[in-house]
Amino acid sequence: MESRTQKPPRKGRLPTSELHETEAQNTVSPEELDDLIELDDEKGPQRRCIVTRKSGNPDAMLRFVISPDGVVVPDLAGRLPGRGIWLSAVRDVLDTARTRHLFSRAARQPVKVPEDIARVLVSGIEARLVQGLGLARRAGQALCGFVKCREWIAAGKAGLVIQGSGGSPDELRRLISGHNKLPVLTLPAQMLATAFGREHAVYVVIAPGALAQRLMAEHERFLGLTDGLVPEPRNERLAREQAGI
Repeated sequence: MESRTQKPPRKGRLPTSELHETEAQNTVSPEELDDLIELDDEKGPQRRCIVTRKSGNPDAMLRFVISPDGVVVPDLAGRLPGRGIWLSAVRDVLDTARTRHLFSRAARQPVKVPEDIARVLVSGIEARLVQGLGLARRAGQALCGFVKCREWIAAGKAGLVIQGSGGSPDELRRLISGHNKLPVLTLPAQMLATAFGREHAVYVVIAPGALAQRLMAEHERFLGLTDGLVPEPRNERLAREQAGI
């Protein structure tokens, strides 16, 4: 009896035995999936988010470290010892990291995430914004008041314009008239007043440079964690609630 001649595989396809072998090689186990989520080596100019897997500027992201007792600790200044766990500064990303236990998977150990971690982050960024504004003021790189701000803008001395929440859009247009490419941020008016030691402040300009860049990065984190809103600082919210407003 004549033996059948085995047909060669179709062009572009592997023989069945080789195909099964290749599929087995490409299968990723749950343990290997966990390896895809790892602590950032914190080298180079960018960091990678453990949720989105996208890389970004560390100044606009959120760093966390694990304390000796296994608690997730925010590190807004990026200075705490230990290898960092990085997230994009977006509230949904933070919530995903919590609910899917990605902090534990990244740290490769059980960790505890504080229930109020989002509030702690927002409060910390608020404090850093006030601190940055105050530092710019003391360094002579910031001033407030419509007239003074307009003089700086007209003279080309402004690198950043900040408007307090509730400010008039028409007044803002008059302020930056002829300099529409200047970046403009919106922050709680009380935050500006606190930084400049005033009862009321609506407009602030910052000179170009590192402080202006720092404030823009903090503002990006601030908006990301508050879903694009500009919340009032806690002391002002409390006063309004007590007054029934």
